[in-house]
Amino acid sequence: MNDFPWLTTIGVVPLVGVVLIILVPRARPVLAKQIALLTSLAVVALVVAMATQYDKNAPGYQFKEMHEWIPAFGVNYALGVDGIALVLIALAVVLVPVVIVAAWHEADPPSELGPLGLGGGGGARADASSDAELATSSAAGVAAAAPTRSVKTFFALILVLETMMIGVFAATDVFLFYVFFEAMLIPMYFLIGSFGGPQRSYAAVKFLLYSLVGGLLMLAALIGLYVVSADNLGVGTFDLPALVAAVRDGSLAIDPDIEKLLFGGFFIAFAIKAPLWPFHTWLPDAAAEATPGSAVLLVGVLDKVGTFGMLRYCLLLFPSASKYFTPAIIVLAVIGIVYGALLAIGQTDIKRLIAYTSISHFGFITLGVFAMTTQGQSGSTLYMVNHGFSTAALFLIAGFLISRRGSRLIADYGGVQSVAPILAGTFLVAGLSGLALPGLSTFVSEFLVLVGTFTRYKAAAVVAATGAILAAIYILWLYQRTMNGRVADAVRGLPDLRRREIIAVVPLLALLIGLGVYPKPVLDVINPPVQRTLEQLDRSDPPPAVEGSATTQEGGR
Repeated sequence: MNDFPWLTTIGVVPLVGVVLIILVPRARPVLAKQIALLTSLAVVALVVAMATQYDKNAPGYQFKEMHEWIPAFGVNYALGVDGIALVLIALAVVLVPVVIVAAWHEADPPSELGPLGLGGGGGARADASSDAELATSSAAGVAAAAPTRSVKTFFALILVLETMMIGVFAATDVFLFYVFFEAMLIPMYFLIGSFGGPQRSYAAVKFLLYSLVGGLLMLAALIGLYVVSADNLGVGTFDLPALVAAVRDGSLAIDPDIEKLLFGGFFIAFAIKAPLWPFHTWLPDAAAEATPGSAVLLVGVLDKVGTFGMLRYCLLLFPSASKYFTPAIIVLAVIGIVYGALLAIGQTDIKRLIAYTSISHFGFITLGVFAMTTQGQSGSTLYMVNHGFSTAALFLIAGFLISRRGSRLIADYGGVQSVAPILAGTFLVAGLSGLALPGLSTFVSEFLVLVGTFTRYKAAAVVAATGAILAAIYILWLYQRTMNGRVADAVRGLPDLRRREIIAVVPLLALLIGLGVYPKPVLDVINPPVQRTLEQLDRSDPPPAVEGSATTQEGGR
């Protein structure tokens, strides 16, 4: 079955759904939603079928496809997956139908929305004590603006984005990766700029400009990589496996100074995408102004392309430069962990708080990648998956809450647990996953990252561990201020989660619990490519230090 073009088929199916949505009459928006949902479920089924054919013990990429695209420049349409790419594609395709169900009303005309134009599925209740208060809440950052494009456009953009996300993880040609890396900005820009909150235009442009700057740096490094490969190999190529093999056997010997520049071009682009401190400032605005569903895809999947790129491209193509810059990157990651957590504690806006928690979490992921240990990189990859599900649950449940009250301000809530216990209960589980509570999936990831880091960078691991303490503060304080205490007048009569909303959230909570209790199936897929990455870097795990032993070695190679 490996001869079957699995990856191309999986990437094309969402585009078929887009064509069908375009053909739907504008007067039938529900049909467009149904087509989007059925298409996304078909993609999930295809990925599950492909995953059953994946051999976790086989070396290299599987389900490979290669066709000449621009032969004059050595560019191919080349796809393939290893365990790391497979689990991230699975993350993307699972989140898309969840987002479609949760965002069923996010693009509806204003007459079909709750107060202030929010997609809550009807029956939302805002505090309408005065027009002035509503205006003040809107100015404070409520996602109040009515969408400027159609329902068809909204769901078509989600499916286009799904194709781009699949392509960026599956590409094994560096130039093709770059094309998907840049192309996925377009649907996300319109999802934020056309359907987001009152400051959507500012947030969308900021997101686009930051990403384009990173993309230009990567393009310059990409051209440099092609020139270097042509000088060393006799013919320029963008084929990732060939480049990695050439780096490994020494036939692609890059001047150290040039390698550092090429590494910098790729790394800064990925650091912006992740985002890693201090390249993070676009994220709080974009995540806060995006609709909850768009925020899930942005933070849950698109940002993972940054940390995936660090692991897949920076380390494998530029191993010497990666080792050279590792101490500086470790420092940036640790600062990001603490900085993001501290700013999250000080937020008054629910969505911005969740966005800052993600900056802290991306610090953990980057820390694990550059710890260059088996535990660190396996934990980092698992963290990408678990954070995707965790932040999706947080953003969606927060969106359900905001759609009912009509405000993103924490101070406008209180006592929600008394009037909407299911909403409060699901929010608690999602929040506890955000602080890495044992028994939930993020705990396993964070533990592996810290253990893997401690074996090589003890001080960094100790400082990073404070992020777990700060996480408990910002999550529990958020829950206490919104869900506990006296019932605020504005939330009296607040409806609990409806059936559609429960259907969207339950799979995420099940995955958070399931991967927390039994992460082995995912780790079994991740570990082999992680081990091969370390071999490419000529790194091994530091041997355990036995105090007082005369044979204790210092660190790994």
